[in-house]
Amino acid sequence: MPSRIEDYALIGDCETAALVGKDGSIDWLCWPRFDSSACFAALLGAPENGRWQIAPAGKIQKVQRQYRKSTLILETQFETGDGAATVVDFMPLRTDQSDIVRIVRGVRGKVPMKMLLSLRFDYGRSIPWVTRDDDGALRAIAGPNLAVLRTPVDLRGENMHTVAEFTVSEGESVPFVLSYTRSHGAPAEVVQAEEALQQTESFWREWACRCKYQGKYADAVERSLITLKALTHKRTGGVLAAVTTSLPEKIKGPRNWDYRFCWLRDASFTLSALMKAGHFDEAGAWQNWLLRAVAGSPDQVQVLYGLAAERDLPEREVSWLPGYEQSGPVRVGNAASEQLQLDVYGEIASVFHSALRSKLPGTDPEVELQWALLEHLEKIWHDPDEGIWEVRGRRQHFVHSKVMSWVAFDRAIKSCETFGIEGPVDRWRKVRQEIHDEVCEKGFDAKNNTFVQDYESTNLDAALLIIPKSGFLPVTDPRVAGTIAAIEKNLLRNGFVLRYDSEKTEDGLPPGEGAFLPCSFWLADAYFLSGREKEARALFERLLTLQNDVGLLAEEYDPREQRLLGNFPQAFSHVGLVNTAFGLERVAPFALADPAGSAKK
Repeated sequence: MPSRIEDYALIGDCETAALVGKDGSIDWLCWPRFDSSACFAALLGAPENGRWQIAPAGKIQKVQRQYRKSTLILETQFETGDGAATVVDFMPLRTDQSDIVRIVRGVRGKVPMKMLLSLRFDYGRSIPWVTRDDDGALRAIAGPNLAVLRTPVDLRGENMHTVAEFTVSEGESVPFVLSYTRSHGAPAEVVQAEEALQQTESFWREWACRCKYQGKYADAVERSLITLKALTHKRTGGVLAAVTTSLPEKIKGPRNWDYRFCWLRDASFTLSALMKAGHFDEAGAWQNWLLRAVAGSPDQVQVLYGLAAERDLPEREVSWLPGYEQSGPVRVGNAASEQLQLDVYGEIASVFHSALRSKLPGTDPEVELQWALLEHLEKIWHDPDEGIWEVRGRRQHFVHSKVMSWVAFDRAIKSCETFGIEGPVDRWRKVRQEIHDEVCEKGFDAKNNTFVQDYESTNLDAALLIIPKSGFLPVTDPRVAGTIAAIEKNLLRNGFVLRYDSEKTEDGLPPGEGAFLPCSFWLADAYFLSGREKEARALFERLLTLQNDVGLLAEEYDPREQRLLGNFPQAFSHVGLVNTAFGLERVAPFALADPAGSAKK
């Protein structure tokens, strides 16, 4: 059985990433990209589906781990009856190959150690052909994939695995470097472990030191920002939602989705958070990515793309993997790429407006793109869609989607008014008002004094908490206060927020999922905007306790079982943490807030 989700830590090279358990086992890694097939897939199956473990051979008395300050370098210290040893895990920023470096350091005494490497390409199905080079390096080939392991430790094959036993004494260091390249390409270059460690540490610390946030929650904000940076793809500018697929929203439930892609919504939120903290390079790279992704007819815009803006993301099931804790099916690809989700237009417009406010250089193609998207949105905002939660039932008139359509026109108008950009502002103002009027008429339940999930029901939706953050209505409006109260009453579970009542929503799936962490951060934002600062801080600090021991968050949390659920680490959750922290410290406005644009009816 794999470790609990919260027992994993992340290492990565901004092109792919691995999950390392407290037991010293790397149970998830896709090579060469985030969305490639996994060569370590024990996370979704069994050790036989691929993993790489380095740990003490004897009984472990204590495990303590941390990231080196301001880096993505993981240090796991194991204590045994013989002494203590630390495993240092990281991935250097790559050149032509990708590497995982693991350095075992003796801390105290003499600690017998073991290593077990099981490479299984194609999501645990393909066993590679293993040979040795003249220099002693181990080569594992499966089709186009080549992995090379270099270490001074004696290695041997055992039952289709590579194993080793060695002892590390106080003051000693033993390196292991696993390198990936294409089997038909140039040989993997030799990596000097200690030199790579210094370079990797310098990269992350230099990047982290640019952060503008210096408030009470600095450690949590920095860790979230580093995690978000690790989810950006260096070569393409794409921004990932999570590094995993099919981690369940309920143990043994079917809500298991592939998040290793670039959602326009999630990327927009991520870039807003990074810009707020002073990191602008990623925003510029993403804008270039977006231009490539949506090039062509506006009516062909998708809600998600591949890392290099691929459009074809067919969804299929990996039948030979049983799923995390038997939570099948395991899915790769995502059929949501074919959905209509109107809210993404608002998020794109919002991040463009934020970029202009941050004085990020704009270009004529970017303006032309946004205007083309708005022209298309004028034609389709009346239509039902699948919404932010990507329901797989019938399309509906989701209120959140309509509000974010309003945001799209509102931010474009403000960009023209504030920065002198030319656009059909008078026409957009009419559309903006039309959307506002319709939402207030059809999306509000006067009987219960709350906005609702969609025009045809009285169901609630935590996404409605975006209304005061977006400026659609001020938080002082009694309809907004009523909506917050209704969400508190009906969607709070053990102090955390469900995104909706899955027993009432027509999403074509059995009910049941954990509390959705971004929604809980949104409620904290709503408290703060409402003047309920004490409650906002209490909820935010309760959410901070859900971080695992190295500061990472998944998508959801099960309050009853007290465990994280869903794909991990989840960009959306860390974005929520960053935005709320900035708001509580009054360092910067919330991501979508624009009080000057608040409308009234």
